[in-house]
Amino acid sequence: MAAGGSAAAALGAYIVFEDEAGFAMTPPHARTWGRRGQTPVVRVRGRSRRRISIAALCCCRPGERSRLIYRPRFHLLLKGAPKSFAWQDYRDLLVRAHLQLGAPIIAVWDNLNTHRAAGMRKYAASHEWLTILQLPSYSPDMNPVEGIWSWLRRGPMANTAFTDPDHLTRTLRRGLAHIQRHPELIDDYLTETGLTLTPDPPKPIRKGQ
Repeated sequence: MAAGGSAAAALGAYIVFEDEAGFAMTPPHARTWGRRGQTPVVRVRGRSRRRISIAALCCCRPGERSRLIYRPRFHLLLKGAPKSFAWQDYRDLLVRAHLQLGAPIIAVWDNLNTHRAAGMRKYAASHEWLTILQLPSYSPDMNPVEGIWSWLRRGPMANTAFTDPDHLTRTLRRGLAHIQRHPELIDDYLTETGLTLTPDPPKPIRKGQ
């Protein structure tokens, strides 16, 4: 558990699972239909170093509609250009989620070095609305965001011959928008982790109150 937040701030908070993934012009392979005896072939452009990274949040709270909030990063083909998210990017994403959800946040993510950066820990410690929890090492099966990546690669991204980076971007945005319109998918991915969200039991009322 990382520093930040308090038990009081956690009351009524959203549980926010975070993860990031990269997507390239080369499409992921998936099963498809084809004529008997003929192997399906997907023709794509030559090698391209253009990539898009997505940091996504699955936001869950008992009794509330689950939400997906994400932030893209477009990799620039320039010397010295950043190739991954900085801790400030994760901070800004959490701030955006806090504003959209209108509630405290318990952020749950892996042990990525950027997640454990001193600046991130200091920021969490100074803001009561934010609590950060670290997942155990090597436990992607405990993060529902992994289900989103799997669905994108098996669905909208699979066997797609991307014509240019804009085509890749549009496909990703459409896929993520679909999940945003269908919060039951996020609930299913959470169920697959084996984790459950249960509200705090009501406190007993003493006589005379």
